Amino acid sequence: LTALGEASMDPTISASDSTAQQDSLFSMMDVFLISLITGLFTYWFFFRKKKEEVPDLPKMQTVAAPVRDSSFIEKMKKTGRNIVVFYGSQTGTAEEFANRLSKDAHRYGLRGMAADPEEYDLSDLSRLSEIDKSLAVFCMATYGEGDPTDNAQDFYDWLQEADADLSGLRFAVFGLGNKTYEHFNAMGKYVDKRLEELGAQRIFELGLGDDDGNLEEDFITWREQFWPAVCEHFGVEATGEESSIRQYELVVHTDVNMNKVYTGEMGRLKSYENQKPPFDAKNPFLAQVTENRKLNEGGERHLMHLELDISNSKIRYESGDHVAVYPANDSSLVNQIGEILGTDLDTVMSLNNLDEESNKKHPFPCPTSYRTALTYYLDITNPPRTNVLYELAQYATDSGEQERLRKMASSAAEGKALYLSWVVEARRNILAILQDMPSLRPPIDHLCELLPRLQARYYSIASSSKVHPNSIHICAVTVEYETKTGRLNKGVATSWLKSKVPEQNGSSSLVPMYVRKSQFRLPFKPSTPVIMIGPGTGIAPFIGFIQERAWLKQQGKEVGETVLYYGCRREHEDYLYREELARFQKEGVLTQLNVAFSRDQAEKVYVQHLLKKNKEHVWKLVNEGMAHIYVCGDARNMARDVQNTFYEIVSEFGNMSQPQAVDYVKKLMTKGRYSLDVWS
Repeated sequence: LTALGEASMDPTISASDSTAQQDSLFSMMDVFLISLITGLFTYWFFFRKKKEEVPDLPKMQTVAAPVRDSSFIEKMKKTGRNIVVFYGSQTGTAEEFANRLSKDAHRYGLRGMAADPEEYDLSDLSRLSEIDKSLAVFCMATYGEGDPTDNAQDFYDWLQEADADLSGLRFAVFGLGNKTYEHFNAMGKYVDKRLEELGAQRIFELGLGDDDGNLEEDFITWREQFWPAVCEHFGVEATGEESSIRQYELVVHTDVNMNKVYTGEMGRLKSYENQKPPFDAKNPFLAQVTENRKLNEGGERHLMHLELDISNSKIRYESGDHVAVYPANDSSLVNQIGEILGTDLDTVMSLNNLDEESNKKHPFPCPTSYRTALTYYLDITNPPRTNVLYELAQYATDSGEQERLRKMASSAAEGKALYLSWVVEARRNILAILQDMPSLRPPIDHLCELLPRLQARYYSIASSSKVHPNSIHICAVTVEYETKTGRLNKGVATSWLKSKVPEQNGSSSLVPMYVRKSQFRLPFKPSTPVIMIGPGTGIAPFIGFIQERAWLKQQGKEVGETVLYYGCRREHEDYLYREELARFQKEGVLTQLNVAFSRDQAEKVYVQHLLKKNKEHVWKLVNEGMAHIYVCGDARNMARDVQNTFYEIVSEFGNMSQPQAVDYVKKLMTKGRYSLDVWS
């Protein structure tokens, strides 16, 4: 337009020339403008389309993503079940009890299913009343210091937050605990109380099983009163005698690709050959043993220190955590079972669940061989429970042996007493029972179906990741004892670990393991004093704690008093980590080392006696220094005696009555200033 304006004002240009020029210019401009507009429009059109399409793609993918069916109600309706038995299980016992209860239901014209709360949406409990004669049973174990088991954590969280109306729900709870622990059966008690608060109807009283006593007897006693209460509530009757019903069918594989056969893996096939993080209970890491040394100088016992290499595993741990290891059964025990039952242990088989709707397709990874199952998957060393004896009784050809087995599996007082003396107290495992009952020769596949799973063993980690980021240390004592029948019983895991020597002749010793997080933690502030009490192998986490305090000191941090109370039998026999502790004390990291040698003098001296001896200093650290107290080791005697000693110290120096002193210590626990890592 500027060019046109400038041309019209030029006096030397004629009118006709001007007109011709204008026509030419307009036609050129038209073409230019049309081309420009067309180009811009085309560019805009395609650009706009692309911009709109990009965010549409993830939307389409999201819609197409499959949604996991987690409704146990729909499953119960589909399969005609009316009783659901949820289990919170850490070692497999609660799951076993849940399976037994769900199996019982058929005797009363009812149908049950055992369920892992981790796999379902528990808010559906409010809908259970949609099913006729419905009932929810909860077999809940308590783990550690009053905690839920791993698989019940989500359920516990939901119960705490839920404001659901469960008024149509009928329920019963059986808790599994141990009286030597401070929070006996805390999870069972909480579930029972909370369900009632949410409006649910309890149809039978809470059962409290005690593993320090006789858990099996506690369960049987509760169960024999539970079912009559169910019958009365629903107006049903028992349909007859308890019958043996197989849950799995045997399939023998004669022509199988050995690459499809499990050889000890816990989850994914070939996971030990092709390791992929993250590593957990279903996907353990194969750690190489780099050190395995005997810690004690003398005595009958074998105390050992092992180091597991976790390089390239991406496993992270903190001082106070636990390492879980999956052991293997002694091959001689496995071979003897095979010989007694006349079985080719290398037969490859699968045990397939007859209930096609069940989430649990096999009792252990299948297909596999009997040898693998008995070595890596099944518990063959613990005394079998009464339900196993009942199921096995049918295979005893001698009437006396069959009657004896049935009696031990009964709820009669005489039968319970016989089971307690002949099985539990005599520590008869399945091999011993087969040896002592010559006519009892069950099919090996049924035996494999009945035996419980071999569980991982937990050890307090004896190292600090600040000092040893690529290795995890274990301190353990081998378990070995003679039974009343004269047999030598050995601990599965400790005997297996003892045999794990570092690399020899090019072959390495591998340990399947994973880390379980713990609440046993050093104070957030390094300047906070710590009092650690851990006799025997209870010293394990404190080696990690002291290593970490030494590292913090090296980093220039102010580290508070670090006091250790350790105990062993004799100074020159089983004083564990003697050199390391002396070095830490010399470096000034370990400000006070108190060691009780219980058998080096006429009168036995234990850690609690040394605490009393230093009571004034202990009180000053706790009261003025805001010290954190840690206790690790035996729950039955030591932990209880130490706690009672603290009651006495608090009462004396805090001018408190006994109940006030108890309350003071309980408050320390609530605040995380008195922590326990104990076992029975």
